[in-house]
Amino acid sequence: MDDLRSADWYRGGDRNSYIHRAWMRRGLPDDALDGSKPQIAIANTASDLTPCNMHLNEVAESVKQGIWAAGGVPYNLPVVSLGETQVKPTAMLWRNMAAMAMEEMFRANPIDGVVLLGGCDKTIPALLMAAASVNLPAIVVPGGPMLTGHFRGEALGCGTDVWRLSEEARAGTITNGQFTESEGSMIRSKGHCNTMGTASTMAIVAEALGMTIPGFAGTPAPDSRLLVMSHETGRLIVDLVKHDRRPSDIMTKGSFLNAIVAVAAAGGSTNSVVHLLAIAGRLGIDLTLEDFDVAGRGVPVLANLQPSGTFLMDDLYRAGGVLALLAQVKDLLHPEPITVTGAPLIDYLENRPVYDATVILPRATPLMADAGIAVLRGNLAPSGAIIKPAAATPALLHHRGPALVFDSIEDMHARIDDPDLDVDADTVLVLRGCGPRGYPGMPEVGNMPIPRKLLEAGVRDMVRISDARMSGTAYGTVVLHVAPEAAAGGPLGLVRTGDFIELDVEGRRLHLDVSDAELAARSQSAETVAAFAAPTRGWTKLYIEHVMQADTGADLDFLIGSSGDRATRESH
Repeated sequence: MDDLRSADWYRGGDRNSYIHRAWMRRGLPDDALDGSKPQIAIANTASDLTPCNMHLNEVAESVKQGIWAAGGVPYNLPVVSLGETQVKPTAMLWRNMAAMAMEEMFRANPIDGVVLLGGCDKTIPALLMAAASVNLPAIVVPGGPMLTGHFRGEALGCGTDVWRLSEEARAGTITNGQFTESEGSMIRSKGHCNTMGTASTMAIVAEALGMTIPGFAGTPAPDSRLLVMSHETGRLIVDLVKHDRRPSDIMTKGSFLNAIVAVAAAGGSTNSVVHLLAIAGRLGIDLTLEDFDVAGRGVPVLANLQPSGTFLMDDLYRAGGVLALLAQVKDLLHPEPITVTGAPLIDYLENRPVYDATVILPRATPLMADAGIAVLRGNLAPSGAIIKPAAATPALLHHRGPALVFDSIEDMHARIDDPDLDVDADTVLVLRGCGPRGYPGMPEVGNMPIPRKLLEAGVRDMVRISDARMSGTAYGTVVLHVAPEAAAGGPLGLVRTGDFIELDVEGRRLHLDVSDAELAARSQSAETVAAFAAPTRGWTKLYIEHVMQADTGADLDFLIGSSGDRATRESH
């Protein structure tokens, strides 16, 4: 460790090194800044306004202790934190901003490695995007899921049961009072959503990519073993610096293909698609939608977890955890990719028994035999769209019906419960203006509510199509991420109410039954109508001008690739 990056700041007798050392002393031992000890940043997304990450300051203390124990010097580095349930219009609007800010801080500061503390949906993706672009030794600490809450004796899946109970209240099968009463039971403890939503999925993705200590993902937030693993992570980051083991050594094309298999086996969130594409783009890895279709095809869903199944994340942990789940599909994983420990992921999948086969199902009796995220194409989605078959109604996976078009989320909310709405169970609900550019930010509104009059008649699922995303905790026959989006001139903007749409998931087809000549005529006269005032300043203006489409990860065009860790000029 004679060539530590931080020594460029601290070693020497000139004025600049004096300034760097003197202002940082503040109780540190004399040898902390002599250029011999690795300087480790703890990129901490703790925030009182990111409720799922509130506990990460406690976690950071355990990481600090591990860093000190291994001979490093730890520093808490608060970074941009995005609370999925809190920020408007959508946390996705700021994922790229958070990643850009983190990248610049990692590069600008005298650090040799970084520990990435994340939890809530966008925090782990943003941290990994930033780490990939700077390529300093890095390791993820996933904040962990909350414990299961109960209401009237039944387990509550946070997120999933919000959607379910709210629909039952709209249908009149429970009262609004009963719906709001459940609110006090929904969030039982510290931690992120306890379903296989986006937060849990991205923790599993981080582990499958090799960026966590194997076995860490899925550890419940209140479990003392999370702090033990956090301490070990602090020790390990010093070792990563010593061996110069960087994200680009760990996150290879094979690692991303393994992550796709892991998402499929877990019944994970569709949001993993845009995040994995964006992370790969920062590393210069050619990952495409076709890779998701090929790598995920034929992978069985073995995690019997909401929203696809029955159980919740603390059940997965007691049943053997993520490594026991991955061990069931070991033969589908690429054997070469390494983890942060330097050993391949598959080395950690030996002797991983399943302790509850109702939670982690056997290969012979999966929750669904072929449920990898399916990529659809056709004249309605020339650049692709996706659907999660495990969350859909099997009978609707091949469906043809007339479109009912909503031009914005406001239009949908204004009309969806109109008793005179011309809709039946065969209708295909179409929502546009909700893509990366059109909303802006691509919100989680793709799982549109079922029209009230159909709910009252017993309908609980319909085919729904949009250029939006949906929460990983949500469910239904929902086609998402249609690209190009309507606001970017995609064919979704040309659909008219009454047009027939065919969905064929097995055939990977999404077709608008309108002739090419008619679509061309509509395109000539089409006007893109934004549901918001075009921004004139700030991040939103920059975002709209540079955001790419969902099929490439919805990153900003000028952030693709890496700028490395070199900080070239002095500050004084």
